Amino acid sequence: MAGQYGKVILAGFAGLLAGFALTLNFSAQAEKEAAAPLPVKELRAFTDVFARIKSDYVEPVEDKKLITEAINGMLSGLDPHSAYLDAEAFKDLRVGTQGEFGGLGIEVGMEDGFVKVVAPIEDTPAHRAGLKTGDLIIKLDDTPVKGMNLNDAVKRMRGKPGTQISLTILRKGTNRPFVVSITRAVIKIRSVKHKLVEPGYGYVRITQFQEHTGDLLVEALQSLYKENKVPLKGLVLDLRNDPGGLLNGAVAVSAAFLKSDSLVVYTEGRAEDSKMRLTASRENYLRPMQADFLKNLPDGVKTVPMVVLVNGGSASASEIVAGALQDHKRAVVMGTQTFGKGSVQTILPLGNDTAIKLTTARYFTPSGRSIQAKGIEPDIKVEDPDSPADEDLGVREADLAKHLQNTQGDESKPAEPAKAPEKGGKEDKNGKKPEARPLEPGEVVSKNDYQVNQALNLLKGISIIQGK
Repeated sequence: MAGQYGKVILAGFAGLLAGFALTLNFSAQAEKEAAAPLPVKELRAFTDVFARIKSDYVEPVEDKKLITEAINGMLSGLDPHSAYLDAEAFKDLRVGTQGEFGGLGIEVGMEDGFVKVVAPIEDTPAHRAGLKTGDLIIKLDDTPVKGMNLNDAVKRMRGKPGTQISLTILRKGTNRPFVVSITRAVIKIRSVKHKLVEPGYGYVRITQFQEHTGDLLVEALQSLYKENKVPLKGLVLDLRNDPGGLLNGAVAVSAAFLKSDSLVVYTEGRAEDSKMRLTASRENYLRPMQADFLKNLPDGVKTVPMVVLVNGGSASASEIVAGALQDHKRAVVMGTQTFGKGSVQTILPLGNDTAIKLTTARYFTPSGRSIQAKGIEPDIKVEDPDSPADEDLGVREADLAKHLQNTQGDESKPAEPAKAPEKGGKEDKNGKKPEARPLEPGEVVSKNDYQVNQALNLLKGISIIQGK
């Protein structure tokens, strides 16, 4: 019935352990097209199976469990991102956008019946335990993952902060599975980090698109310009392994660097309310009654030369930003092909503290390119020599079972990237190669980060050309 349910639009990767990302603007559900006649034959088969399970299954089964599992199967059979959210999952969804939640700190999906790590979130237990993109989780404590759906696996990985869970990991390149013990924690994530890496050159990393990412981006840029004292010569925007998040957050970040009213992204779906054109204008990134934080941007932000870094872990909202800046010729996109999650998920509450997450549309860049199962091709392909898993394992939307097809017919595997030096980068004066290492607590970016250094080299070249 029209107006009975609210809805929420997602621009984040499915399976975020700490909850799912959502926009904050609830709107009435538009009137849908007239319902088709009920499939009586199929419904009769459903009731026959239901009755046979109730009468003949080896153990008694509650009606609620059977109905819930039927709903789970109906949604999970559509595509990798549609799902049923029980009361606990729905509560986590609403809390997750605040940047604080309980869990391990990894984004996950399903692959061949196992939980696949898409990306560990920085500064979380999973990140510190050394989990990597592409890892397969095959056991949770002593319970095999095979046969679980994603929601069940996520529930088992959640828990009271301070408690432990053992994950049995299968990693490409290792001979046998190994066990990692991780202590659960309350995950607090500041979604924007920044550093003046050299005089004149700033670095901004966005780990997720949360409720306050736009505000935090402005603060980071103000800090960089204040520290540099004069306008920046170049800026690196790092979206690597950013799984996405709030749609309005992606619009806010894009709007910070684009001219007012520039098209950021548009969507196409069957229902009228799934067809949107989102521009770099305040009504598309601000919450109701919120002051326009982009008015506080430092002078020069709209024109400073930029490089956007992406990789196979850059998904959804990250791809929206990279695609918008690329199409408007506002930045050079560097790295490797992105994940390719170009579908829109809408949260439809069911009125009993549960909801369904339903794929309702596809994303398109300003020039009309479909992101779905294709991703964003970088302008300059540069492989990260310290993260081979990103390129070798093919952890992308096109590899997921039942993924939506690209309607433009250009779905493809990643192109061959430009080869980087062997792991460790350039040799120092003693002929030794620097060892790759995880970031220390509080460290924003490593000085040995090959892709960041290549981005800086490009920006310096642009600066020299502009100077001449």
